[in-house]
Amino acid sequence: MRWRRKRWRARAFVKRGQLRAVADRTDRIRPGQILLFSTQRNEGVRLPFFLRYYRDLGVDHFLIVDNDSTDGSREMLAEQPDVSVWHTAASYKRAHYGIDWLNWLQSRHGHGHWCLVVDPDEFLVYPFCDTRPIRALTDWLDSSGVRSFSAMLLDMYPKGRIDAQHYLPGQDPLKIASWFDPGNYTIQKNPDLGNLWIQGGPRARMFFADEPRKAPALNKTPLVKWHRRYAYVSSTHMLLPRGLNLVYDEWGGEKASGILLHMKFLDTLGAKAQEEMARGEHYASSREYAAYARAMAETPELWCKWSEKYINWRQLEILGLMSKGNWA
Repeated sequence: MRWRRKRWRARAFVKRGQLRAVADRTDRIRPGQILLFSTQRNEGVRLPFFLRYYRDLGVDHFLIVDNDSTDGSREMLAEQPDVSVWHTAASYKRAHYGIDWLNWLQSRHGHGHWCLVVDPDEFLVYPFCDTRPIRALTDWLDSSGVRSFSAMLLDMYPKGRIDAQHYLPGQDPLKIASWFDPGNYTIQKNPDLGNLWIQGGPRARMFFADEPRKAPALNKTPLVKWHRRYAYVSSTHMLLPRGLNLVYDEWGGEKASGILLHMKFLDTLGAKAQEEMARGEHYASSREYAAYARAMAETPELWCKWSEKYINWRQLEILGLMSKGNWA
């Protein structure tokens, strides 16, 4: 495992040459600040609310890789005083879907910080997030000797056609996509790295019904007290060293965990699916986006009679999708 981790760190070191600083404000980062890392391409419509949401949670600085956007989002990000931006026109796929770039930036700037790694369509919900900033969570994790915090990806969708309501820049996507699958999830333990492998929800139900094992993974560990020796190895699904993946209690108890509200299923999905199918830069030649495009053409609706409307984090805890553990 040690050599495997060194190989991932070496990949990141090599791929650092693909990044060109557009707005580097990392000299403003202070010890103890909470950092957010992300990659984006043509997410200009999503970014205003994304930045506001995480600023309100207490993120201090954003470090974002722009993968050759053409919609003006790179320029918009460069104007933000708490954002550092790097541009690359290199292959997202050959950078292991952006992980090499973020591993390098986290190694360079994230050492000793709590680092949150999320996509522009992912919104972290954690116990007491309605009353406590994210620093309250990280302080508690520090006091408990915990280095990593898990959050299951929960696909959100509207009631009715996905493309029925137009999403506007700065709008809270939860106002449109407020429904989710409360069940229909499978969990397996990865014997290699020790992480849990979660699948299911509307994407397995609608897009991969005939091949559920090919449905996207929903397990993520997006919040880590970073050390320069760490490395993600598959999106934020798993890390090295292996111990960072043990975000669950094997003895029948519960560790605190969160949810990433996944806001992919808005009216923007159709154009995004066509773009990514043409680029072929996502996993398995963008097979997932091909499934989205087919479904959008045939049955552009995910809501069903078992769908549940989102209320708050306590609802998710009652359903067993997240836990506050012994944090009170």
